[in-house]
Amino acid sequence: MDSIEEKRVYDDRRGALEAYVGCSVGVVRVRVAGDSVGEFGLYERCTVRDLATFDGGVAIATDEDVRVGTPGSEAEGDDGPTFSGTGFGPAVAVGSNDGNLLAADGDGAVFRRRAGCDEWTILAAETAGAVRAIDGDLVGTDAGVYRAHDGGLDHAGLTDVRDVSAAGVPLAATDDGLYKLGNGWMVALEGPFETVGADPRTTSGRLERAHAATDEALYEHDGDDWREADRTDAPIAGVGYGETTYVVTEDGDFRCASDDGEWRSHALGVDGVVGLAVAPARV
Repeated sequence: MDSIEEKRVYDDRRGALEAYVGCSVGVVRVRVAGDSVGEFGLYERCTVRDLATFDGGVAIATDEDVRVGTPGSEAEGDDGPTFSGTGFGPAVAVGSNDGNLLAADGDGAVFRRRAGCDEWTILAAETAGAVRAIDGDLVGTDAGVYRAHDGGLDHAGLTDVRDVSAAGVPLAATDDGLYKLGNGWMVALEGPFETVGADPRTTSGRLERAHAATDEALYEHDGDDWREADRTDAPIAGVGYGETTYVVTEDGDFRCASDDGEWRSHALGVDGVVGLAVAPARV
């Protein structure tokens, strides 16, 4: 396996997307253009619990704080995002909603940090269960899904939620199935699901490009229905979208979907991966 310090280069194109991989040793930035992987390297050493992009920046939940990093422009030739603390304290999950950050601590309390503001305000002193994932206004916990709003959090159903996706049509990966929100929560696929994601550019109310994973298989939604897209020998920790679809496994295998339906794989040289977040192309 290649060492992460080598920052191996397969391709280097202007206008590439930046994918951020959170793992047990820190944050890895991966430059991608279509299904080609360019430079990648470790840019923040810490134990990452979760991560999310917001308005071109990236936020990471760590054992010490929620830290935020904002990369410069390509013209500046920066070496990656520079992270700074927010004063949150130890965090287990982080997400973004309408430009605002949401984060949760180990006791199940959920806080919001509005765009342009340095202070965290509490939305809920605790949920009924441990927080496992945040996406948009959805908060997934072992006691079900909660929806965030200005007044706090409302329980929205289900139990034992592993991951959530808010784009297009709300989705929840749970211990007994993949659910979509319609007239209540409806089963989309049966079985224990661990990870779910949808293209953030998806039209509200529609389910277009979306993926969900069990420990052994990746499923994709083609705009009409779900189908199995790939078998995997390592659990998938995160899904992201650009010109194509990107996934990363828990053992650090970064995969890009190619036009021929195959997956191109690149070993990042890290393990203990917890998630993937893709930022828009920089200018």
